[in-house]
Amino acid sequence: MKKVSVIGAGGWGCALACVLCDNGHEVTLWSALPEEVKALSEDRENKAKLPGVHLPETITMTGDLALACKDKDLLVFAVPSVFIRSTGRQAAPWVREGQVIVNVAKGIEENTLDTMTDIIKEEIPWADVAVLSGPSHAEEVGRRMPTTVVAGARSEATARFVQDIFMNEVFRVYISSDMMGIELGGALKNIIALAAGVIDGLGLGDNTKAALMTRGIAEIARLGYAAGGKLETFAGLSGIGDLIVTCTSNHSRNHNAGVLIGKGYTADEAMAEVKMVVEGVYSAKAAKKMAEKYHVAMPIVDEVNHVLFENKSARDAMNDLLTRERKEEFQKR
Repeated sequence: MKKVSVIGAGGWGCALACVLCDNGHEVTLWSALPEEVKALSEDRENKAKLPGVHLPETITMTGDLALACKDKDLLVFAVPSVFIRSTGRQAAPWVREGQVIVNVAKGIEENTLDTMTDIIKEEIPWADVAVLSGPSHAEEVGRRMPTTVVAGARSEATARFVQDIFMNEVFRVYISSDMMGIELGGALKNIIALAAGVIDGLGLGDNTKAALMTRGIAEIARLGYAAGGKLETFAGLSGIGDLIVTCTSNHSRNHNAGVLIGKGYTADEAMAEVKMVVEGVYSAKAAKKMAEKYHVAMPIVDEVNHVLFENKSARDAMNDLLTRERKEEFQKR
């Protein structure tokens, strides 16, 4: 049994707390919101973000970050990507030397182009930071539906440590050394999922969405490889696997926001309707900047930015993608 704290009590944090509890670990679940801590303690359920999933009585709920961070074998950072830096900074005074921290948020910081593990390492440089990612909707993980993810770390020992803590008969964990590829796959697929939702909102059909997803993973892999990731990672769980589930599921907040945008909502209106953080909106500008930095063509990402931030109509964006100059499917190396 290990002592594990999940930092962030949204749907994903609650679902992972259930996995960890099922595995016999001593689990603490932290929220920055006093009213959320109170509701979780009383209801044993996150009614807004993970309805119908019971949080075992053995999970300790707290709003005390020092209590959550001290004397733990593993810290799981499960706050939305936009809060990773501030949470890391707040947690730092109570994090011990060599503490293993696994990040499960997906995103790229716009101003710095840092990944989430980069940010945690900057704020807590003495920590041993890892990542856990893959096709894993909280709604299904919380209900113990079979799920497979990948843990990435700089050392095999740390990756196996994370694997051992999380893995059980319905939550299978592979390991990898390609942290950059894992994180970029997880962050960039949210942008493609927005575009896939737009296609559904426009009523354009399965052919269109299949094309979008296929060309989307090509863009993700090009940028990921240029930034130092391994090409095979993008054919794996945190690449094509995560892309498929996020582009096709009604559980996906990015897909659902895209559907609304396709129907004419603005990005702000869509996020307000979805009522949860839509990571793809926050990652879109960062992805465009990264593409420019590494001189990588990402036409889908470009058009998503035009729609989100420049009031371009979704239909015009689709037309412009289809009428680009003729290309070969695979670039010569």
